[in-house]
Amino acid sequence: MTQEQTGIDLNGTVTSPKGFKAGGSACNIKESGSLDLGILTSDNICTAAGVFTTSQIRAAAIEIDEELLENGQAQTIIVNSGNANASTGKRGIGDARKLSELAAKKCGTTQHNSLVSSTGIIGHHLPMELIEEGIQHLELTTQGGHDFARAIMTTDIVPKTGSVKFGDYTIGGCAKGSGMIHPNMATMLAYLTTDAPIEQNMLQTTLVDAVEKTFNLISVDGDTSPSDTVIILANGTDQTKVIKEDSELAKEFAEALTTLCEHLAKAIVRDGEGATKLIEIEIENAKTIPEAKTLIRDLTTSYLLKTAVHGSDPNWGRIVSVIGRSNIEIVGDAVTVAICDTLVFENGEPSPYDEKSVAKAMESDTISIKISVGSGNAYAKGWGCDLSAEYVRINADYTT
Repeated sequence: MTQEQTGIDLNGTVTSPKGFKAGGSACNIKESGSLDLGILTSDNICTAAGVFTTSQIRAAAIEIDEELLENGQAQTIIVNSGNANASTGKRGIGDARKLSELAAKKCGTTQHNSLVSSTGIIGHHLPMELIEEGIQHLELTTQGGHDFARAIMTTDIVPKTGSVKFGDYTIGGCAKGSGMIHPNMATMLAYLTTDAPIEQNMLQTTLVDAVEKTFNLISVDGDTSPSDTVIILANGTDQTKVIKEDSELAKEFAEALTTLCEHLAKAIVRDGEGATKLIEIEIENAKTIPEAKTLIRDLTTSYLLKTAVHGSDPNWGRIVSVIGRSNIEIVGDAVTVAICDTLVFENGEPSPYDEKSVAKAMESDTISIKISVGSGNAYAKGWGCDLSAEYVRINADYTT
């Protein structure tokens, strides 16, 4: 099956929209010898928008991209994996600029329209000679989106891609992320493309809104990367059909973009390091949306809750304790909790339920937790994952 009920084409990639090419190559940045360099490019200059990490320690690529995106345009993106080029000083900035230059030369574009990203181990300089050699072997094609998605992976087990249609247009995307996931803006790396003509201000505001509803509401382990990036390129050139905030297609575009971002965000959490289960958390009747989001983030980073989910243990006390310590307004005798659609705690009191049947339901790969806190009418939904011994093994051995 290649189509979700949400309308996502699971075979779609960043090259599904018209006018985009991509590819990947192996430069031996990774000891495994797998793909570790990807390039995405458009046939023409795109309207572009981006959202970046809020970490005070920022990778060199973030500094370069924010500078390049000041004019709201881009045409090419080069990404290396296995090395984050973060905390690498002036040399790191110079290497990031060199990456931008190499990509522009490869694609026949200009450096001021060539964005760059790096992901992987922090504190190591990029092996520029290997990268320069690898670029020579990289082939850009309209079918290269899958190789691009594989090339940006680090500890990911599977590539994360998809596309969705709205009107006569397509939005394609891919993302990487498996650990160090607790973004304050977006998530590790995500790239989105569309063949629609989108006005730049709308593109930026719509991207930010989609990010807030999706990538900003996931967590694997509570850590935020210095490299977090989400970039969208829109290459539509028909100026008579430019989509602005008051355009008929504006709402359709926003909904389609959010749908694709949610698909990619959930794919990241499902692929969390050592994860075996996706946790979907819905908060109802919060005082404000920011408070609902705060509770989601508190729950998705609770080790006790994450381990209970891993063990299929319907221990609602771990959920209620997080609600109680969360710095949000609640009405205690109105708090209600349901696990896998079974009420386990209602209006501040335990609710009779069959513990064995709920434990059985928790053996699924998707666990739903629905909570009402009784302080207002605000709603939010977010995602996390369980915590397994495999997560410890992966991260204990990450650099050695």
